[in-house]
Amino acid sequence: MIKRSDDVGDFVVLPRRWVVARSFAWLLRSRRLARDYERRPDSSEAMIMWSMTQLMIRHLAAPARTRTAPKTP
Repeated sequence: MIKRSDDVGDFVVLPRRWVVARSFAWLLRSRRLARDYERRPDSSEAMIMWSMTQLMIRHLAAPARTRTAPKTP
């Protein structure tokens, strides 16, 4: 059981939760992973690995965003 601290002021969102949710959303963009077509767990695992590999390749091959420093008056 997790005990609540009384000195909590504002609601704070944990960033890790959104990273996981975003990763699952990216995986489900792959058509084959949207439904469970595979009969064997190792085949399903291979499709997940393939989809994440494709996702990482797309992210690595994307042009880098350049950020400019804000101009000070």
